[in-house]
Amino acid sequence: MTMTGSPTVLDAYVACAEITRTEARNFYYGIRLLPPQKRNALCALYALARRIDDIGDGDLPLEEKRTALHRIRKNLGRLDDLHEPVYVAVADAVRRFPVPIGAFEELVDGVETDLSQVRIADFDELVVYCRRVAGSVGRLCLSIFGPTEADADLDTLSLYADQLGIALQQTNILRDIREDLGNDRIYLPADELERFGVRLTFDERGNLDDPQGRLAAYIRFAAGRAQDWYSLGWRLLPYLDWRSGASCRAMSGIYHHLLRRIAANPVLVYDRRLSLSAGEKAQVALASLAGARS
Repeated sequence: MTMTGSPTVLDAYVACAEITRTEARNFYYGIRLLPPQKRNALCALYALARRIDDIGDGDLPLEEKRTALHRIRKNLGRLDDLHEPVYVAVADAVRRFPVPIGAFEELVDGVETDLSQVRIADFDELVVYCRRVAGSVGRLCLSIFGPTEADADLDTLSLYADQLGIALQQTNILRDIREDLGNDRIYLPADELERFGVRLTFDERGNLDDPQGRLAAYIRFAAGRAQDWYSLGWRLLPYLDWRSGASCRAMSGIYHHLLRRIAANPVLVYDRRLSLSAGEKAQVALASLAGARS
């Protein structure tokens, strides 16, 4: 979408909705279940989070990536002075909802981890990383969903949102083992890989090599643990209104469906990036409207 001068708030939200529709292959199925004001605000937050992620995953030279992330940190402190559509929309969302701007700072911290070779020592370190890159997004979503009970303990609800984001990120990591390895990123904890006797390598076809089934066994173990984190995070759902709850169920349900598929057949991630079809995602969204987790 091309604009000249300062966009109106409406124009800015339209631009963010288009970014979300085209880029949020999984989240958009849940976001569109929200009423307009919440949908617009969450699209704005997603668009900025996507921009941060894209810096980390893009093709810019390392120092240019660092500069771009530094610029975003600076911009977070002067949202009202910016005229680019994504920032205009985020600034309006911040005025309407209790958006924790610090969560974007945490996301930047996490993306900075991805700028060089990634090795994770143990699960505690992995949780810190997941909290930064995905728990932060869970807390941003919570600020738009809002609890239905005036006396709800926001710290506790933030914890649940954080845990649900961590569950989703663990799913991402299991889905993307092959792709990440090709980018010199290994998010699977080193101490656990050693315990399972796993050495991550490619075979002659460029697929994950697992001659003795040890990687498959590890993936099943890690998927079971990720399931526990979904259970922790889903404690948030009773505190949300019906449409916010449906949105949350749809967004998390798509990833949970992927997790179950990976756990049932780990080799599916050895040679491809596993995803659900558009029809499957739509079914998850419909089930969410009925209040059922996929």
